[in-house]
Amino acid sequence: MEARVGGRVAGVDEVGRGPLAGPVTAAAVVLDPHAIPDGLDDSKKLTARKREAVLDAILGSADVSVAHASVREIEELNILRASHLAMERAVAGLRIRPDHVLIDGTMLPRGLTVRATPVVRGDARSLSIAAASIVAKICRDRIMVDLAQQHPGYGWETNMGYPSKSHRLALENLGVTPHHRRTFKPVHNMLYQEKIISD
Repeated sequence: MEARVGGRVAGVDEVGRGPLAGPVTAAAVVLDPHAIPDGLDDSKKLTARKREAVLDAILGSADVSVAHASVREIEELNILRASHLAMERAVAGLRIRPDHVLIDGTMLPRGLTVRATPVVRGDARSLSIAAASIVAKICRDRIMVDLAQQHPGYGWETNMGYPSKSHRLALENLGVTPHHRRTFKPVHNMLYQEKIISD
């Protein structure tokens, strides 16, 4: 796919649209066509150990940029716009401006200033997007593991902020943290119930 597009092509992917807590994270990756990492594939198809090994190879040979949109930005903009903002920031952070960007998904961020193409199931069809999916996932997972140490009990080190049964239970028992997305239904409903009770 990159060869068909031609020029300096960046693959872009994001992770973290579905969680109840934490930022949304995007990565932009321009691979060196002469140094494609062994085992590079869609991050969902790789084990955690394999992802880490591929990440090291990506960072050692590619132009990589990672960016985030915060919980506050997610609440103010909505999750889709915040995801696109993270993607725009990731592309802007590359060392050298790409000629073209391949974006995983069906929509293009409206703030992009370079030519771009949306690619459905892009992490399975483009090596650059697959690389971006690995980088974004590992970076966001590390953020959630760090936040789990600051806010124990929610299981973020394993559920990464997604609405697992244990995370929902912890929300009921421990309450809402500053890292929870207050516009997301389970968190919003809990805050609304607390307001009714306090009123």
